[in-house]
Amino acid sequence: MVWGEVDVHETSISQLAVELASGRTTSVQIVRSYLARIAAYDKVGPKLNAIVRLNPEALSDADALDRERENNGPRGPLHGIPILLKDNYEVAGLVTSNGSLAFAGWIPSTDAFVVRRLREAGAVILGMTNMHEFARGITTISSVSGQTRNPYDPARNPGGSSGGTAAAIAASFAALGWGSDTCGSIRYPASHQSLFGLRPTQGLFNTDGIFPLSHTQDVPGPLARTVTDLAVGLDATLPEGSAITMGTFQSALDSTALRGLRIGVVSSLFGKAAEELEVTRVLRAVVDTIQAHGAEVVDVTVPDLDTLIARSGLIRHEFKWDLADFLAERSNASVSDPSEIIDGGLHHLALENILLNDDEVSARDTEQYRLRLAARDELQGAVLGALDSNVLDVLTYPTLRRKSAVLGQFQYGGNCRISAHTGYPAITMPAGFTDDGLPVGLELLGRPLTDDRLVSIAYAFEAATRSRKPPYSTPQLVNGMAPESVAITAYVSGPDGERVAGQFTFDITEGTLDYTIRVEGENPEAIRAVTLDLILPDRKGPIVHILLPAGSASGTGTITVSQIDREALQAGRFAIVLYTQDHASGLVGSRLTLP
Repeated sequence: MVWGEVDVHETSISQLAVELASGRTTSVQIVRSYLARIAAYDKVGPKLNAIVRLNPEALSDADALDRERENNGPRGPLHGIPILLKDNYEVAGLVTSNGSLAFAGWIPSTDAFVVRRLREAGAVILGMTNMHEFARGITTISSVSGQTRNPYDPARNPGGSSGGTAAAIAASFAALGWGSDTCGSIRYPASHQSLFGLRPTQGLFNTDGIFPLSHTQDVPGPLARTVTDLAVGLDATLPEGSAITMGTFQSALDSTALRGLRIGVVSSLFGKAAEELEVTRVLRAVVDTIQAHGAEVVDVTVPDLDTLIARSGLIRHEFKWDLADFLAERSNASVSDPSEIIDGGLHHLALENILLNDDEVSARDTEQYRLRLAARDELQGAVLGALDSNVLDVLTYPTLRRKSAVLGQFQYGGNCRISAHTGYPAITMPAGFTDDGLPVGLELLGRPLTDDRLVSIAYAFEAATRSRKPPYSTPQLVNGMAPESVAITAYVSGPDGERVAGQFTFDITEGTLDYTIRVEGENPEAIRAVTLDLILPDRKGPIVHILLPAGSASGTGTITVSQIDREALQAGRFAIVLYTQDHASGLVGSRLTLP
């Protein structure tokens, strides 16, 4: 294959299908193109660490599907399309570890229901993605693969627990990926990665063969770069005889779905703390855009919402019992009881206190458990009451009130529970970016079994906002490789013979700008600084980065490039500036210009 023959960067399933149908490419070539991107960006460059393991049969499966297409035509839109699965989906013949070393040798003999449906649809299983261990967290760290990074800023978390799937799809490692959501595990990473993710109505999709966290709250589902791709994945995995029929999601797509829509803004779920105002500002602006496209927006209060949400969570009360039941049905599992995981330390440190806390639950059926089930019923009634009394189609609120946290820090601000604790469907949509380039998600919640309506609304939202942008750290490949670093030279020449020579190297995949600076013709004691300054249309702007401090005539360093820095570099708005005792206002030199 000639690298570059298939450009899979940000390429939709429908675009790939056109290329396959025309004979301009094959599934084998598409698989190789995705493998090239994984090789370029997963363990090197930004080191996303999204992929746990690749399927060694992916190329041979793709070849068989190519031959089937040639002889019989395609099975449907997923025929020959590479997809990725969260590491808690059982895949026959491929290790499924649930993010834990406790199951690092577990090779299922059968596929999970969703995996079986995907194979029947002709999808190529490319591999498995990292997840927060046991799906018991929202930053995606595991004892199997460590920490997954966010391609929009590799110093931050990708969301979780399906963060590996989200990072991989955002980075175009596959056309579509599957996660699971018990309380935000599809929607949080979708929000952090500028993706679409649906938490379906509880029970609509089959969870057989997926490691459990809470049988009352677990749901499977895809994460996608476009709503159309999301709809293709949903239609492919619906069980036969479902309350929503096959083909419904794709047929429901309607670019006019915002017109006449009544949306209730749950103001209590919007952030008001200082750390949350940035996200709130972005989301309030996008709500205004929705309104401008024909929706009617009203503020709504759900009575006793915070209290009912706090009283209705079931994960802690179901986890160890559900996992024990799952393992009991698998006689060859390396661990037979959850207590063995704790006793053997077969988990990441990040899970230690959580697992110990879960282990304190002494019985399946306790008074507290029954009270929580009752509170769940009350919450369902309160949410339906708010929808009905205000004659609303959906409720809306931030998926997370805060942007992605720096690695190692706790992620605050989640709003996952209103959907997870009611079982009502909710979809997260890319809603824009913070000033430093981090994605923000807006969530819509609907009545039970209105999943197709939510997807339709998201489709119209996508057309109205076009909010998604790909991550900077995983650009298009060049001849099958990540783009090479770019060398930039900049100078300052002063009236008295002062001269600054700057050599810069910009690595787009790592988001770094390395530099070497040398000052000639000036007494070091007279040097106040050498800097990178922003150049505004009508004047020299402020100092952004100090390259050399006072008294230094030479030096090297590395700048971690922010979204604002990248935009300035791309627009040629950075200039190198020398400040001295005689030139206190600065000698402005040449601009840093990317070729």
